[in-house]
This record gives sequence, C-alpha cells and structure tokens, in this order.
Amino acid sequence: MIKGLYEAHLPVSNLEKSIHFYCQLGLELDHIVDQHLAFLWIEKDKSWLGLWQSTNVNLDYHPSIRHIAFQVTLEGLKKSVSWLKAKGFEPREAFGFSPIEPFVLPHKEYAHAKIHFNDPDGNSLELICKIDNPKGMMERMYLSDWERKSNE
Repeated sequence: MIKGLYEAHLPVSNLEKSIHFYCQLGLELDHIVDQHLAFLWIEKDKSWLGLWQSTNVNLDYHPSIRHIAFQVTLEGLKKSVSWLKAKGFEPREAFGFSPIEPFVLPHKEYAHAKIHFNDPDGNSLELICKIDNPKGMMERMYLSDWERKSNE
C-alpha cells in the first residue's frame, strides 16, 4: 500500500527567504498558497516539502517536528560539506561528530552515512544515504574511516 513519503512540512519565519534557501539546495518551487504556504518538489512529481510561514517558528527543537532528511547518493554525500559551504551553508555537529565530513551510523546489515545542517529558521536538515555493511561493523565513525575499514 505505502510506496514512499509524499510530503513533509516545516514552519518558517520568512517564506521568500526560505523558498530561496531550499531552491539553492536543488528543490523546485511548484506553487504558493495565499502568500503563507509554499510547496517545493524534492523529487518532481514524487515528493515535496511544504513551507508554512508562521510567527510561531521558535518551537523547541525535536526531530519529530522540525527535521527533514534528504536522500542523496554516496558520491553526492562525499562532496556535501564543500557543496554546502560553497552555497554559504554550514554543516553542523551531530551525534558527537564535528562537521568536517559525513559520518556513519551502522545497523546490522546496513548503515547510514549522513551530514547535518540547519535552514534559516533552525529546522534540522540532513543529507543521508544507505550503505552496505558487509563486515557487520557496529562502531560509529567518519565516512572516510568507514571506507578504509571496509576495504581492509
């Protein structure tokens, strides 16, 4: 029945500024509703992000209400820190890892490689990809260390 995630929503304080920010990430503006809601395609005709202009943006952060993870390729993720910085966005610390490069959170047969950053309103954003874990490693580490240990 369920085939994927169609939409997610975030509160923003300045709709125009936020539309510009997300378009710089590669999302495509589809339409604006009543000057306070914008829909941007994450993946054209598959999934989109709704941005709601609100005076109540400064909610306490919790990943269940102010977090979006964008799927990227592993090659894209490897370039993510320089890509974000070139656009004027700063990766941030997450899970105890400094934002010098993506890091890996392993599970049994697979792992997730990721980097975190924030939008202009402090909403938590993440670039993430699923990777194989053929050696069953369970230690969290930077992606470069993961790749070196995977190839040993």
